[in-house]
Amino acid sequence: MIKVLLVDDHEMVRMGLSSYLATEDDIEVIGEAGNGLDGIEMALERKPDVILMDLVMEKMDGIEATKEISKQMPHVKIIVLTSFIDDEKVYPVIEAGAFSYLLKTTRANDIASAIRSAYRGEAIVEAKVTNKMMARMRQQSKRELHDELTPRELEVLCLIGNGKTNQEIADDLFIGVKTVKTHVSNILAKLEVEDRTQIAIYAHRHQLVK
Repeated sequence: MIKVLLVDDHEMVRMGLSSYLATEDDIEVIGEAGNGLDGIEMALERKPDVILMDLVMEKMDGIEATKEISKQMPHVKIIVLTSFIDDEKVYPVIEAGAFSYLLKTTRANDIASAIRSAYRGEAIVEAKVTNKMMARMRQQSKRELHDELTPRELEVLCLIGNGKTNQEIADDLFIGVKTVKTHVSNILAKLEVEDRTQIAIYAHRHQLVK
């Protein structure tokens, strides 16, 4: 039997899931919790194989509960079951240790299949969530290193590209030479280059020189 723990703050959701999963010969619901704190306590006590975890709950949300359970019970597979596909929910809970991510619009038999897949070590992610993740990855892949620079660092980069010394940059921007040196150090780290010459080359190569 696959032992499953339900963690959701809506009693009707828990009841519906519990009733359906009770019809599955190989799945046993061993407990229900209405918030993340109770979910952690029940997980440690009853040792489930799989947890169905809601995200937005009182006392402790699903992200924090997932993080704690994953730390203490890394073998447990946590399936997020939620209505949210926002970036601020998806990525933190996956980073916290969630194994699969499903929406509450998922059909009951597909949830049961996802539980079996998780038990076998096969992750399932809702198509809408996968598409959103892929779109974000494509967007990140298009970012340049200089996108990480602050507006002031970008100004310093452009002036280095124009051949300005630290003193000249300080005079142009009305800041101290020590501050300029700090900006240069930050630019070197963010652009992953070793010296001012490479900064200047980078600036010209990316057409950043004004």
